[in-house]
Amino acid sequence: MSKSLQHINLSILRQPICQQFISARSLFFRYLITEKRLADNTIKAYRADINLFFIFLGQQKIATLEEIHSTTLHTFLEQCRARCLSNRSNARRVSTLKSFFSFLQANNITRHNPFVAIDLPRIGSQLPKALALSEVIRLLTPPSTITPQIQRNYSMLHLLYATGLRVSELVSLPLAACNLSSCFVRVIGKGNKERLIPFGIPAREIVEQYLRTARPLILKGRRSNSLFVSNRGSAMSRLRFWQIIKEATRAAGISKAISPHMLRHSFATHLLSHGADLRSVQLMLGHSDIATTQIYTHIDQDRLKEIHKKFHPRG
Repeated sequence: MSKSLQHINLSILRQPICQQFISARSLFFRYLITEKRLADNTIKAYRADINLFFIFLGQQKIATLEEIHSTTLHTFLEQCRARCLSNRSNARRVSTLKSFFSFLQANNITRHNPFVAIDLPRIGSQLPKALALSEVIRLLTPPSTITPQIQRNYSMLHLLYATGLRVSELVSLPLAACNLSSCFVRVIGKGNKERLIPFGIPAREIVEQYLRTARPLILKGRRSNSLFVSNRGSAMSRLRFWQIIKEATRAAGISKAISPHMLRHSFATHLLSHGADLRSVQLMLGHSDIATTQIYTHIDQDRLKEIHKKFHPRG
């Protein structure tokens, strides 16, 4: 048990559900932030899952944590499925609540973990979707009319495809993190792990041009430590970058839905298909486990099978 939690005892079980939830949730998130040091987006996902579960408990008139049993959990998951939430979302939700109740049990806040006997919903093996190289070229080609904002947007797209950054890493890049002389970006990724990712001359040239001409016009004399800035002078938001991707997709005449993560998948897939070794791609993507990176080798194998079937005379 952590030192900060040694004073807690089972008296919390006698509190009303609202106060009990607030206390237990606060302790759990203090633990995730100060001891586990999870990323902000992971914390937000945990918070959303736990809040949804406790709203469900209120609807079921369940007054204490000790009243929660396996039947309660099955009813909760059935409601989630009825709301058309995917198995992947429900698997994450079960994982979150298992961790939450394990923490409560370890710190004597509840006597049992009702999620121990609950299996994760099967999610199958879904291969990430990558763009064809021709689609990437169309997506990265800016329109004939260029504004400072459009120049910024295409700089972000070029750097995203050149480095395979996560969208949260891209929008939060500090100005000092992008070294244009050596063509490297320095990123603090998941788990506060630092990595250096190289990028090529085309990305350097478009980012240099953005810094020299577009960024000062967007800032209008204001100061910012962020590499990519909004019209308000603050860092770009994830939501706004999703909108930028959609705008660029329409401008390129591409009918499929493209997400920021699809460019990250394309970065990895294209590196491996052109001969990059798996370990190097793992380091650039920031994967802690090389098994996560290996999924991109399956994409290339599928592509080879399609080519064989299409062109072999007895395919």
